[in-house]
Amino acid sequence: MTEYSATNPLRIAIVGAGPAGIYAADALMKSDAEVSIDLYERMPAPFGLIRYGVAPDHPRIKGIVTALHKVLDKPQVRLLGNIDYGTDITLSDMRRFYDAVIFSTGANADRALPVPGIDLDGSYGAADFVSWYDGHPDVPRSWPLDAEKVAVLGVGNVALDVARVLAKTGDELLPTEIPPNVYEGLKHNKAIEVHVFGRRGPAQAKFTPLELRELDHSPTIEVIVDPEDIDYDEGSEAARRHSKQVDMVCNTLEQWAIRDVGNRPHKLFLHFFESPHEILGEDGKVVGLRTERTQLDGTGNVKGTGDYNEWDVQAVYRAVGYLSQNIPQLPFDEQAGTVPNEAGRVLADDSADDPARRFVPATYVTGWIKRGPVGLIGHTKGDANETIACLLDDAAKFTPAAERDPEAVTTWLEDKGIPFTTWAGWYRLDAHERSLGEPQGRERVKVVERHEMLAASEPHKA
Repeated sequence: MTEYSATNPLRIAIVGAGPAGIYAADALMKSDAEVSIDLYERMPAPFGLIRYGVAPDHPRIKGIVTALHKVLDKPQVRLLGNIDYGTDITLSDMRRFYDAVIFSTGANADRALPVPGIDLDGSYGAADFVSWYDGHPDVPRSWPLDAEKVAVLGVGNVALDVARVLAKTGDELLPTEIPPNVYEGLKHNKAIEVHVFGRRGPAQAKFTPLELRELDHSPTIEVIVDPEDIDYDEGSEAARRHSKQVDMVCNTLEQWAIRDVGNRPHKLFLHFFESPHEILGEDGKVVGLRTERTQLDGTGNVKGTGDYNEWDVQAVYRAVGYLSQNIPQLPFDEQAGTVPNEAGRVLADDSADDPARRFVPATYVTGWIKRGPVGLIGHTKGDANETIACLLDDAAKFTPAAERDPEAVTTWLEDKGIPFTTWAGWYRLDAHERSLGEPQGRERVKVVERHEMLAASEPHKA
């Protein structure tokens, strides 16, 4: 049995410094355990989804960064950025320096949509588009925005973000933190019609009420809902009764369906009961979308009617869910896109009764890699609390790391020539981005190029 104390704290590595990883660090520090935590991040900057997955015109959601900042300011936690797990450091390496490892790597790829034409030029994944407009350093600097009519497949908040960014003007988004290359791209965006398609009805949409209502706030976007798409069955009515949020979404859509269409220059159509059947192409490029009309079956689910509609669009964005990617040295469920686990403990052999064989020793998951990419950012707090409770229950049985001094791992990284960034480095990058925005009256201008982020962060400097 290992005893941990202020002079011999529990050494924990967390891979992924987005909300899930930071919430896990917070849960550890709020426990009674004496802990020393290193947060590993592939990007030079922390905050994951908040920085690279939230639309730039969502300052309310980005305000979560303030709370995350307070966690990373704590002396028990250290940020090690610009380190690619699996390339720069492996799980085997981490065993030398840490008593346990938590993975919170999230989900950053697009879930597949198996319909004909999905690979045509002009068919895109929402995750790739989001990475572009959020200034991710590892994606191309330009994006093709020459389609006048665009389809977005999916009725979740990501679909709304994509549709809203496509429908807004570049000048509307300029006051946000978007980098110059994104502004230039959006300034020349030709989209004047954006069509959002949902396979089921209003009561099954995955929008949150606030996100939905924000669509109507733009002076350039006219939101249009067909009255024929307002339909409910017994399952839909039950969903409205049991969820205030569902009812609020339905009420908003109903109000939009009965109002007169105004004269704002960009039209954003919300379509329901339209299931994607085929993306139509000509000369290898998207020229349209064919959908099958669906109808409710009484349970809130839908069935096809055999009636088809064709839509004149030149680009299609699929926003049907994110997918986590395989983590080296861990088991992975390709279908679910998660690491198999029980309450956060990584499973090695779920048929074994002996915990020593059933679980990968001292290895845990939290966030979307644990349960799949569903729910809002705040929901990962519950994931973190469950995972940390299991970790602390197991801690007395951990095999202590051989090289426990926190400086051992940073010396090892330096010897390998890895230019890792720190929390102090984030403060320098943050100040640099704010200085770029100040002359324009903007809060910040996001730096895109990795080498510029590193230069501003001054790697290794405390």
